[in-house]
Amino acid sequence: MALSRFWGWFLIHIALFLSLCYAEDPFVFYDFEVTYITASPLGVPQQVIAINNKFPGPTINSTTNNNVVINVRNKLDESLLMHWSGIQQRRSSWQDGVLGTNCPIPPKWNWTYQFQVKDQVGSFFYFPSLHFQRAAGGFGSFIINNRPIIPIPFDTPDGDIVILIGDWYTRNHTALRKALDAGKGLGMPDGVLINGKGPYRYNDTLVPDGIEYETINVHPGKTYRLRVHNVGISTSLNFRIQSHNLLLAESEGSYTVQQNYTSLDIHVGQSYSFLLTTDQNASSDYYIVASARFVNESQWKRVTGVAILRYSNSKGKASGPLPDPPQDDFDKTFSMNQARSIRWNVSASGARPNPQGSFRYGSINVTEVYVLRNKPPETIDGKRRATLSGISFVNPATPIRLADQYKIKGVYKLDFPNKPLTGPPKMETSVINGTYRGFMEVILQNNDTKMHTYHMSGYAFFVVGMDYGEWSENSRGTYNKWDGIARSTTQVYPGAWTAILISLDNVGVWNLRTENLDSWYLGQETYVRVVNPEATNKTELPMPDNALFCGALSKLQK
Repeated sequence: MALSRFWGWFLIHIALFLSLCYAEDPFVFYDFEVTYITASPLGVPQQVIAINNKFPGPTINSTTNNNVVINVRNKLDESLLMHWSGIQQRRSSWQDGVLGTNCPIPPKWNWTYQFQVKDQVGSFFYFPSLHFQRAAGGFGSFIINNRPIIPIPFDTPDGDIVILIGDWYTRNHTALRKALDAGKGLGMPDGVLINGKGPYRYNDTLVPDGIEYETINVHPGKTYRLRVHNVGISTSLNFRIQSHNLLLAESEGSYTVQQNYTSLDIHVGQSYSFLLTTDQNASSDYYIVASARFVNESQWKRVTGVAILRYSNSKGKASGPLPDPPQDDFDKTFSMNQARSIRWNVSASGARPNPQGSFRYGSINVTEVYVLRNKPPETIDGKRRATLSGISFVNPATPIRLADQYKIKGVYKLDFPNKPLTGPPKMETSVINGTYRGFMEVILQNNDTKMHTYHMSGYAFFVVGMDYGEWSENSRGTYNKWDGIARSTTQVYPGAWTAILISLDNVGVWNLRTENLDSWYLGQETYVRVVNPEATNKTELPMPDNALFCGALSKLQK
């Protein structure tokens, strides 16, 4: 079996190499060997998920329209899928790496993803999407560079730096999973990691000795592009660098109006590019901080990541207190106003020569409206579950896209409600019926007491409004119909709503979920099924030859 898979992978390489000779868009190749290793990011030895023996995993570096080929070898003791968060998988939800579209890669197997990063630029990341594995690592950054013929809306930076931040537990992901299965919460995280490392010892009481921390080395008088991703489990983090401004330039594939922030709240699953100018006197090193937000911050002080920014002419170590987070304990509008200030740069070119703003989303008529409401976890059939609009999603044994391909009935219901259910919550495989080339308005209503972020595969949606309270039709009067940011992951504040608009031009089955890993694991997700009634390869690529089979189709697996 292993030998045949090797030859299969070898032949794929040869075939792709030959096609490269004729293809207009080049290929980039990666091999991912996914294993457990022992690491001690917070000073406690634990099992983490590494890729090619690295934690975090390697950066995927590509350019607009490249064909990306990633051979994933699963050396874990459980099944695996890799999800490419924010990569739109144009015409090919087959490659998205979530249970609605893909059968899992069994242990000791390998599977090759192949997809084109069509008409995209920007900063994204990947992670394992099954079994709560993201809580153990397996994540890394995914960069899509502009083609040389398309100008970027700022001077070429002197360097490109990836910073992965996220809350972290010293318990294994299997122990965290068991806690959720038993109806318990996860409790406060044990810390925040920056690029897989624990905090610099800025405080002898809060930070034990002997923890390895991240150091970012820079030269004075330069400008660097920082790509910052919150790859954590459920904690919003405030990101800041002592004595430096962060000039926001891009978010999840969209160039933004450039403006300076002393700090920015980055919510779970979100990605930003900042331009950092090294214009300080380097009297000492500087703190890089990622600290917990929207919690009791006095009790959560240990949930703080600290790295070091070191100039090449630095005169000493960083010392003293950390730079302050926003002082907004009694002002719940501060962070929301900051979020509203992030706007689309309508005059900049994105992946194509024409300006981003040439797609005038504000003048398109909405064809369908969905109000999706989440609440704190509820008990359904004796189990603690999380819901969207009263439905806790049950992943089918046969992926939705595969069931459609083979016309298998009864795998899912195409009946997700436009408005939240009024009766008792239920567990179902209920899917949204999206209209191809429709224009969908989705209102995300967060009636929980904690922050949530929502992600949609296959698309960049427009964030057009957010406010506290219950959304109503009158809320549309507050929408930004000109330069709302286009992105794939948006925050929804507790007791508030966020409205997004989605142009349903990408055929496939697309995951719509909370990025809060605990709530996602407990069922707070659904899928949007977008079908072109005139089935054609122009709007959806054929099922890949190496597709895995499971569930009702498991007998087809060779």
